[in-house]
Amino acid sequence: MSLFLSRIIRALRLDKQLFEEVEADPKSMLQAMAVVVLASLAGAVGIPGEEETPFLLGALGGLFAWVVWAFITYLVGTKLLPTAQTVSSPAELMRTLGFAYAPALLNVLGVMPVLGWAVRGITAVWMLVAWVIAVRQALDYESTGRAVLVCLIGWVVVLGLNLLLILTGLSG
Repeated sequence: MSLFLSRIIRALRLDKQLFEEVEADPKSMLQAMAVVVLASLAGAVGIPGEEETPFLLGALGGLFAWVVWAFITYLVGTKLLPTAQTVSSPAELMRTLGFAYAPALLNVLGVMPVLGWAVRGITAVWMLVAWVIAVRQALDYESTGRAVLVCLIGWVVVLGLNLLLILTGLSG
């Protein structure tokens, strides 16, 4: 089995050692990027009845969101809520958070009649848990609560940015 596929399976299993491994491996950036692109494409396929967004735009949008989320998470986690052990970089967070997108690969199953929305809901929660584990490992936190708080603050900031884009007419 390839290293890439093995890492995806370990991310799906929420293996905290996987997140430590990719945090320390600068060569895993392309793999993390590939997970984000594939997850974005899976999400686009898994929404039945929606107007089709060109796959390239969906992939680019997913990559942009990943970079923004990682940078915001880096700022919140290292500047606002660091611990004495917190040492990280935006690249480390991009790698760990890229693999935290792995559960979203299952969104391709969202096309299933009746069960599709349940699948999307389950993968959203699964991805959130993966995100918290990735943040905890990348920022060297001992507390899961602190990682949850970093993710929550980051989510509020991204939500605010999205709202600002909508209100200014720069979105969609």
